[in-house]
Amino acid sequence: QPQRDCLSSRGTKPAAMALQIGDLAPSFTLPDESGQMVSLEAQRGSRVVLYFYPKDDTPGCTKEACNFRDQWSVFKSNGIKVFGISKDGAKSHGKFIEKYDLPFTLLSDEEPCPVATAYESYGLKKFMGREYMGMMRHTFVIDADGKLEKIYTKVKAETMASTILSDLEIQL
Repeated sequence: QPQRDCLSSRGTKPAAMALQIGDLAPSFTLPDESGQMVSLEAQRGSRVVLYFYPKDDTPGCTKEACNFRDQWSVFKSNGIKVFGISKDGAKSHGKFIEKYDLPFTLLSDEEPCPVATAYESYGLKKFMGREYMGMMRHTFVIDADGKLEKIYTKVKAETMASTILSDLEIQL
């Protein structure tokens, strides 16, 4: 298989990940914070950012969501749609959105997390010597044709939105 030159050093993807830049993004339909179903196919024609995060209203996840909120006008003016995805349900997402005035959609991928699994963003995690299944903090940029444009597996929660805009050469 040929080596693919894909990402900036900030978003370097481990060789073990099967998803590759240029692959068709795994399709999905998930409920948003109001229970409305959102499908990736309905987003065709627009660039989409999907960011997977572990849990609503926790320190790292709040920093990440607020970074996207603070850069929202830049994403919106460039026609980029942003979707956060976690295991949390619609009620939790609604409270999180309201508490931090988040202007983008949060989607619920509840256990067994089929969408996160398809995006290789759900699996075995370790924390303080304990192993458990959980959501990984990964981010994907999908182009207007539905193909993976960028993959980030080493995410800095407080700067992810800014990193994406910089990597896409969009002026802040």
